[in-house]
Amino acid sequence: MLPSANIAICGAGIAGVSSAYHLAVRHGMDGVVLIDDRPPLSLTSDKSTECYRNWWPGPGDAMVALMNRSIDLLEELASVSGNAFQLNRRGYLYLTADPNKIPEIQHVAEESSGLGGGPLRIQRGLASDPAYSPNILDEFPGAPSGADLILDQQLIRRYFPYLSPKIVAALHVRRAGWFSAQQLGSYLLEKARVHGVQLLQARVKGVELKSGRVQGVRFEDGRSLPSRYFVNAAGPYLKDVGQMLGVELPIYCELHLKVAFKDHLGIIPREAPLLIWLDSQFLPWSSEERELLADDPETHRLVEEFPPGVHTRPEGPADSPIVLMLWEYSTKEIDPVFPPPLDPDYPEIAMRGLAAMLPALTAYFDRPPRPILDGGYYTKTRENRPLIGPLPVEGAFIIGGLSGYGLMASLAAGDLLAAYIAGTALPRYAPAFSLDRYQDPVYLDLLENWGTSGQL
Repeated sequence: MLPSANIAICGAGIAGVSSAYHLAVRHGMDGVVLIDDRPPLSLTSDKSTECYRNWWPGPGDAMVALMNRSIDLLEELASVSGNAFQLNRRGYLYLTADPNKIPEIQHVAEESSGLGGGPLRIQRGLASDPAYSPNILDEFPGAPSGADLILDQQLIRRYFPYLSPKIVAALHVRRAGWFSAQQLGSYLLEKARVHGVQLLQARVKGVELKSGRVQGVRFEDGRSLPSRYFVNAAGPYLKDVGQMLGVELPIYCELHLKVAFKDHLGIIPREAPLLIWLDSQFLPWSSEERELLADDPETHRLVEEFPPGVHTRPEGPADSPIVLMLWEYSTKEIDPVFPPPLDPDYPEIAMRGLAAMLPALTAYFDRPPRPILDGGYYTKTRENRPLIGPLPVEGAFIIGGLSGYGLMASLAAGDLLAAYIAGTALPRYAPAFSLDRYQDPVYLDLLENWGTSGQL
């Protein structure tokens, strides 16, 4: 027997679960049904680094405001739950060995600070420098906000002795860290179910309309579920579900991979922040290896220049040996398939790339630890901003296009989506994420010179 529905949410990833939580728990709405043919949070929600930050570029302050709201909610839930999802404030540490990059890093940091990311403190090795507060590990109440731009190499070596001595600048973003995606999702889902949210395992085949308004949902097995509202929270299938409503969404999917390995040598300290390398590089090969790789068309790519962005962090509790590695050196726009296609060279490429900032990792080159490789999809708009709000079908809404920041944005995104449906006051950043923005000629002109996306 099908449940009674008032609001049908297609997709039980973190976006759908957060929406259900806000609708039922925060707004007290009845008849919320989460629909998915897979278990909740099992498709792409657990495939990221599970990190968060409020440090975002413009144009405008919408992304910073959205993330500040989301982090406010994360911290609130961490406090009332006894930190059930292990939120920390380790921060992001952006690193470079190129002195020519320092002006650009400072400019970008000043921009994010000015948009609401918090104060920027610069440490140059002078007596008048602001004090640098080291990591506060897993504590977030009272932790520093903003960021520290450390240009004093002695200070970098004092607090991060495991990093390359070639590093000339480190930008430590402070309202940042990570948490457990599964435990956050489970917490939200548990609270939502206590407030009446129901789970329905089914595959959505279509949305039933009458006079241009949502009437219900039709399933692949032939059943139908009447509903006043329909929410497209389908993650990588956002575009397909949009077509069921006759709405073409400006969405595409990128394949992104992730590696976990046992750092049995303890090279990356358990207290480390998320470490991000800002320099492009050539992978470190011996002359013999380089020659062999260059001669083979299938491996020639391995001797070419690789882009910035390789990053890593410790995973799990203090006694865990697990480390994550990620590097989007070859993003691919593809239609989502599951399981996603994996690159067998990815673990070695990421390890060698990380050695630029963590030289001790060279100890793993000849005897690499066994990697665990998986991947998922970033569902993106052109400008890498989400879609949250009503669709041009009465009673239909969308929450998606959350790219690689779905976990960190999930609480504010669900909060915004629920405000639309409940008819309560919208935050000032709401228009920046509405589908209607693509009808604004000024916005379309802005897209032509958008600049950085803020994606790692």
